[in-house]
Amino acid sequence: MIGFWKRRRGAIAAGLAALLFVGLFATLGERWARTQAIAAADVTAARAARSHAGLLASELQKFRLLPVVLAEYPDVAAALATHAPAPIARLDRTLELLAQRTDSAAIYLIDRDGLTIAASNWRLPTSFVGSNYGFRPYFRDAMANGQSELFALGTVSGRPGLYLARRLDLDGRPAGTIVVKVEFDRVEAIWARASGPSFVTDAQGVILITAVPDWRFRATRRLDAATLARVRQTLQFGGAAPRPAAVDLSGPLARVGNGEAATLYRAATEPVPLADGRLVHLEPIAAPLAAANGNVRLWGLGILLVVIAVGGLVLRDREKRQLALDAQRTLEAEVVRRTAQLQAANQALQVESRERADADRRYRAAREELAQANRLGSLGQITAGVAHEINQPVAAIRTFAENAGQLLDRSQLQLVRDNLGRIIDLTSRIGSITAELRNFARRKAPAIDAVPIGSVIDGSLMILGERARQITTIDLPKALTDTLVIGDRVRLEQVLINLLQNALDAMTGGQTPKISLAVATAADDALAVTIADNGPGVDPAIADALFTPFVTAKPAGIGLGLAIARDIAREFGGELTLVPSPLGGAAFMLLLKRH
Repeated sequence: MIGFWKRRRGAIAAGLAALLFVGLFATLGERWARTQAIAAADVTAARAARSHAGLLASELQKFRLLPVVLAEYPDVAAALATHAPAPIARLDRTLELLAQRTDSAAIYLIDRDGLTIAASNWRLPTSFVGSNYGFRPYFRDAMANGQSELFALGTVSGRPGLYLARRLDLDGRPAGTIVVKVEFDRVEAIWARASGPSFVTDAQGVILITAVPDWRFRATRRLDAATLARVRQTLQFGGAAPRPAAVDLSGPLARVGNGEAATLYRAATEPVPLADGRLVHLEPIAAPLAAANGNVRLWGLGILLVVIAVGGLVLRDREKRQLALDAQRTLEAEVVRRTAQLQAANQALQVESRERADADRRYRAAREELAQANRLGSLGQITAGVAHEINQPVAAIRTFAENAGQLLDRSQLQLVRDNLGRIIDLTSRIGSITAELRNFARRKAPAIDAVPIGSVIDGSLMILGERARQITTIDLPKALTDTLVIGDRVRLEQVLINLLQNALDAMTGGQTPKISLAVATAADDALAVTIADNGPGVDPAIADALFTPFVTAKPAGIGLGLAIARDIAREFGGELTLVPSPLGGAAFMLLLKRH
């Protein structure tokens, strides 16, 4: 009996030892499982945060180029300087088209008093035109510092977005701002597909961009009184102050929700180029914690079976260990696979960013080279005529020089002097032709100045040569010959040469080609230069799109000449239009402002 109780006490002691071992193992296993789950969640959260921050940075880089490009657009300066209906109407249509092509929420122009004078949404009931945004911080900061950015709720549309503002100067003085509003619906939709929520906070901890709509404009920490007063005054987040968000980032684990129903996350942060903003990604630990706990339970069960079975279940225990090892390898393989996917996505974003930067540089270089290439192309077409212009005086110079030698032998000095005077006149003529060609072909920055219209016409006809002068009838009243117009002489000659060359090309093969160039006074004291021909005219099918780039009726044309000519005319405050031809062919009217 005593032996029985001894054996029972031994069994009880062994059982208690086994229970103690199991309890200790459970405690340590729980801690290990939590550590492993947090580590796995940290890795996933950090990768997701970097990926989301890269996507947001790429989106911001694209839209930050728009205000810089629009600041150089001629109609922007004209609208701010004059508030005239014509440039404002053109600017409205341009901004509307640009907003559609770039997916911008809105693009609008504000004058120095804060009044919106042109906007991409001018057709909509929610148009910004006529609204005063002088109270908005992005307007005040841009007028003071040159540019600014502000994420705020739209006072008209009621939709949140980032406002990119850039100041525009006229004659060295601030004249207004160009503003681009960007909404991040596409970015938020991509973030929403991640395993956990992501959001961007400003320097005060207010959530600006998020895939969870209820969190937008909620504060992740308490705001001071000064900040609350400022956001109420500027309506940055609407009429109400930001309420606390259902996100607690103060502890080692982020909590979403309250009480026992709260969900636990690991948070990873990345800086973003948005006014001291930071991107926060929350990765739930429930899934990795459940997986780690499952592993612990499997190991505990295996050890418990080993302790109970002591030897009889060694083989089965090994199988259990092998199953656990396979599960761990599967988990590691899944982590590796997802890591590769994230790296591939990150590399794709980097490639896309570089391609966008390269495309922007190519666009700028092409725009700068376009006008120069057009002039050089025109010179190529008229080279034969210029050679003929120079060949005649050269032949005459040789004749006069030979005659001068013979007259010198006869001691007829007065006739020699006469011949030398004619040679000097002919060389001056050759010099004027070559100087005109050099000026026309030279690359230089355009300068707006006062130019006599008569000299512009003479220079254009001199470059085009004898054929153009023979068939061109010039109607230039003497009173208007020295009239000064606003522009750059070389670029104005480029417009006239383009129009005259088009007329010459249109009449190739005609019986009696005729061109008329008439100068007259137009409305608003402007000067109208009309160039008409008796060619076949303009095809009605392309008349409405004649000034659109790459639209042409020439078999070998590229359709850039008229588009460049109209841009040059508008740059100097004028206009180029298609008008009815008095000769039955095509006619174009160039309106120029008087100086």
